[in-house]
Amino acid sequence: MAAVFFTGFPGFLGGALLPRVLERRPEATAVCLVQPRFAALARRRAEALAAARPAVAGRIRLVEGDLTRPGLGLAPGDLAVADVVEIFHLAAVYDLSVPREPAMKVNVEGTVHVLELAADCPRLERLHHVSTCYVSGRHPGPFGEDDLEKGQAFANFYEETKYLAEVEVRARMRAGLPATIYRPAITVGDSATGETQKLDGPYFVIQWLLRQRGPVAILPTVGDLTAEVNVVPRDFVISAIAHLAGLEQSRGKTYQLADPAPLQVAPLLEVLSRAVGKRIVRIPLRLGVARWAIERVPGVYPLLRIPSGALDYFVLRTRYDTRNALADLAGSGIACPSFASYADRLVAFARAHPEVTSAAMT
Repeated sequence: MAAVFFTGFPGFLGGALLPRVLERRPEATAVCLVQPRFAALARRRAEALAAARPAVAGRIRLVEGDLTRPGLGLAPGDLAVADVVEIFHLAAVYDLSVPREPAMKVNVEGTVHVLELAADCPRLERLHHVSTCYVSGRHPGPFGEDDLEKGQAFANFYEETKYLAEVEVRARMRAGLPATIYRPAITVGDSATGETQKLDGPYFVIQWLLRQRGPVAILPTVGDLTAEVNVVPRDFVISAIAHLAGLEQSRGKTYQLADPAPLQVAPLLEVLSRAVGKRIVRIPLRLGVARWAIERVPGVYPLLRIPSGALDYFVLRTRYDTRNALADLAGSGIACPSFASYADRLVAFARAHPEVTSAAMT
């Protein structure tokens, strides 16, 4: 029996990608590594998938383990490496304020442990590694899909450790590992339903606007509002990975799953203004002043609930080249929709689901 090994289930991307992978490989069973504390949630999600998609019923097996431990903390008999034909590595700490030590343990050491597993799988056809566009750090100007080590500085340990993880993957690829790397940009909810598991990124601004009463909302802004904010919906990312993973020509490639025509900050705020139904009055601030106020002035963060680390993505001067993704998605019908075409659904979901938070699954 062929097996697909999965990390990152039942996370935001993993929970949606898993059934797509099983539908492509009807002969395979998925073996999903889950943390013990998320085991009950993973079981509920697996049961829901089986009920909604009969084709995957009985084909999802959950094994408890620990990405940060050698051998992934798996017990003997949890995984038959001789059966593994594909590995999808999505598990990571996605938190812009994460300290360096836990980020290193999960994002870097965890990836190394997955790579060690890959080396032990004699039938492995492909390792699929989900990285991020923000391995670019603060690199100014164009950043290509084949670019990585550019001497860039990083705004936070999330960026740095995802970069270091990709360095490890690329080193193994040069040594012969069959692999594909996917770099999503800022990923938000579903473009059709608005559904998401985590309200961060642009949602910090959406929630601040929604909390203000009346037809006018005050918004502190940083920079000259000409930086591009590259936002993509989850359904585009999932559809793209599911399609690209099945292509022979995707082996050895990196795909930046980004909007090829991203909005600058000013027009993005205009789109959000229409979506929330409020006129936005901007209060310009220097980045350093805004960061200092959020971090040091009592009452500012509890009022705004916008972390200082989120500000960096509204002044970022990196532009993401997507030529590999565009070329290999051509003819598939899969394309990144414009932010303006679905922003109202993101707002509607955030408005209807105040219980969803920005907390990361760690």
